Parts: sequence; C-alpha cells; structure tokens
Amino acid sequence: MYILVLEASTTSAKAMLYDTSDGSFEVKVRAYTGNYEDVTIHKAENVYQQMMALGSELAEGKEIGMISLGGTWHSLMLCDKNMEPATPVYLWSYTGAAEVCKELRQDPDYVKNYYNKTGCMVNAIYPFFKLLLLKKRGYDLKDYYVMGQGTYNNYRMTGRRVITECLASGTGLLNTHTKKYDPEILAAAGITEAQLSEVVDYTHTYPLTEDAAKLLGVKAGIPVVPTSSDGGLNQVGVGAVAEGVMTFSVGTSGAIRLTTPKPILPEEPSTWCYMSPKAWLSGAATNGCCNCIDWFKDRMFGPDVSYGDIERGIEDRTTTPVFLPFLFGERCPGWNDERTGGFLEVRPYHKPNDLYRAVQEGVLFNLYHCYKMLTKVNGVPKRIKFSGGILHSEEWTQMCADIFQTDLEVDNNEHGSLLGGAVLAMELAGVITDVRDFDPAPAKIIHPNPEKAKFYEKKFERYLRCYESGC
Repeated sequence: MYILVLEASTTSAKAMLYDTSDGSFEVKVRAYTGNYEDVTIHKAENVYQQMMALGSELAEGKEIGMISLGGTWHSLMLCDKNMEPATPVYLWSYTGAAEVCKELRQDPDYVKNYYNKTGCMVNAIYPFFKLLLLKKRGYDLKDYYVMGQGTYNNYRMTGRRVITECLASGTGLLNTHTKKYDPEILAAAGITEAQLSEVVDYTHTYPLTEDAAKLLGVKAGIPVVPTSSDGGLNQVGVGAVAEGVMTFSVGTSGAIRLTTPKPILPEEPSTWCYMSPKAWLSGAATNGCCNCIDWFKDRMFGPDVSYGDIERGIEDRTTTPVFLPFLFGERCPGWNDERTGGFLEVRPYHKPNDLYRAVQEGVLFNLYHCYKMLTKVNGVPKRIKFSGGILHSEEWTQMCADIFQTDLEVDNNEHGSLLGGAVLAMELAGVITDVRDFDPAPAKIIHPNPEKAKFYEKKFERYLRCYESGC
C-alpha cells in the first residue's frame, strides 16, 4: 500500500510517498512562493494549493491507500461563514500579540492558572492571544470560524472542520487534563465552541472529497488522517513514543520533547505540555536556531560564501563573544516575546567569523538552558534522538554533543515528522499493531568529548550571566 503524507510546514510544503511493502519512501520539499513579505504570516489557500501540487507529483501513477496530514502548532486564521479566509494565517512566529501578553503577565495568578489548565504560557505564539489581539483590532469574532492552517487543510480535503487533540493542544484553548475546550478561556476570547473545529483523537479518518482528489490526481474517498503537529508526528517518526526517549531538534527553531503518560506541569511555569497523537509531551522550544545562523550569514557574508567557509575562518574559539539568540523573541525558558537578541562582550580583535561562532554557541546555550529545566522536572532521558538542519555542519553538531555531554542518536531519515505521518497511517490501516513498535535504529551516534566539558561549562556560565542581566 502507498501512503501519501502531506505537510504544511513553516517555510515549505513537504510530501512523502511511503511504500508499506518494503518501507521505502520518496520525499519532496519545496519552499513556498507567493506569500507575504512578512514571513510570519501566510496565505492559507496558497499554502494549501502548493502542498497539494507537491503531493500530486509524488502520487502520479500510484494507487494511494491512505493520506496523512501534518503541520505546525500555533497557527491562527479567521474564516467567514462560507469558509473563505478572512485574515492571513498568523504563524507561531507572529508576535503581534506581545503587548496583550505583556499586560496579562502582570498578574502572576493569571499566568499560573492559565498554565495549569492548558500547559501553555502567556505568550504571543498561542492562538488564544492572537484572538485577543484580533478582537482588540476591531474584529467581531462571533462572525467567524476560528481555524489554523492545519484545520483549514483538513476542511479543504474532507469538508470537515476537525482538529486532532495533538494540534488542539497547542492552541491555548484546550484544557490539557480534559482534552476539551476550556469554557472560561472561550468566554474570555468571546467565542463559542461551535466556531471551533471539533476535537477528535488520532484514530479518526475522513474520506477525501472529489475536489481534493482532482487536485492530487487520485481517487475520491481515500481515508484522510487529519493534521497532527509536526512536533507530535516527529515523536512518532523517530521512535520516541516510549517513555525516557527524548527528541531534540535544531532546525529553523529548536525543540526538546519527552513523552509522558500524563501532563507534567512544574510548580513554576516554564516548560510546555502539549500532546503527541499517542500521549502528552513535556517540552521546551526556542524561537532562534538556524534562522539566526541564516540571518547572520546573509547580512555579513552573502550568498557566495558557504557555511563551511565561514567555519574554517574562525580564529577565536576561547574568548568568543556571547550571543543571545532572541532575534524572534523568546520562548523557553523566559517566555518574553518582547525580548531582543544581540552580541555582548565583543572585542576589537573579533572578526565576523568569530561572531558567527558566537551565534552557533548562543543558539545551543539557549537550548541547553531549556534542557536543564526540562530534566529537572522529568529526569535525565535514557536516549536522545537528534535531528534538524544543524546536522549539515559536523562542527556545530559536535559542539552540541560537547555542550550537552551526552550521546546524540541520528537517524538516516531527516524527515521525522513526515515519517511519523506514515507510521500513524500504518497503525490505522492495520499494517502495524501500534506506533510504539516503530523504533528505527540510529544511523550513527555523536559522542561527546569529555575534555570539552569544563570548557563549555564555563562558557555556559558566562552566557547565563549575560542572559540574567536582562540585556
């Protein structure tokens, strides 16, 4: 059987054709075109059409048995009563609601109560606060359906307004304990449950509509698995649904996730708690990773210099400046969406290449800060599954292992979320008994250099001093 996996990610459409007979697959990724100049907002129909076009290329000439959908957490859009987009899609990276959140954070009891209900912080990434912003801008929310890119894709492909528990857990509207929308939160936003998509678990599938079938060039009626988040699906695709297995991704943004059998909410709000298709996830995420690397390279070196060339030109690895990677605001650990990034302790002898090294270190120190907080409430993981764009740099990857001082397992497949969509579909189709049975062996393991432990420990202490100074 062929499974077609479609994903609307932050910057690109992705598709995988998975053959259950031998486990082989083909992947296509294509950056979006025709969206807004502001990369934190998208055109919903544009993204949908490009995702479907990519899927049709892979599906051509194949008999597709099931379609599985993936996307990002935290997007929000409004649709009119005819289900036509009435606003752009505001992505997780859109921080327009920062001022709204700043006011709400003045009340520590509100922050703690909201966190204990939802597993989410009072932060601009969450759709709930984006709704408050739209209301402040004059939108009469009762006139609209509340959607996101993932739920919009569900509707366009099946005609059903549904949202998986996994995707809903990142909206800030769902009570993580009951897995239902929280009435008090809906009342605060001025919306009703009827305006939201129906919450369903991962076992529900819906038949592909005629219109969607034409776009893909396949038969109508094929079962469609509604959108789960790329983070939740990645947990499935890399074999990290079992307890004690952590996923660690350093891509456009950064994320560390650990599967738990129940919601884990520390006394002091810090780490988030969402859901994978199978269980809860205790995790931490950062806004600035490879996007900070790309930002620095584009502005200081341009397109004709490779990342490897920059690394080879680094002269100072000891007194490197400190970089705070908050160009796009801060998620974990401080959840300050108004925070800005920049360099500290820069000396006259530092060259652009040395500043590049500082960016690499700053990104990882931010993640290590999160890791220490996460392990404080969950314990040290038995294994860490490592992925993301960082793997294109051997030096940066080794630096990560040396800072964390732990083995990092790397799989052959760099598209864990797409593979997770295929694995989920295989369970629902009866090809495998349970997604927990899927545990791919690592292609390689990155081992830390113990001699680097004290070196990076001192550097991390310096990073923390700069971080805590509020600069």
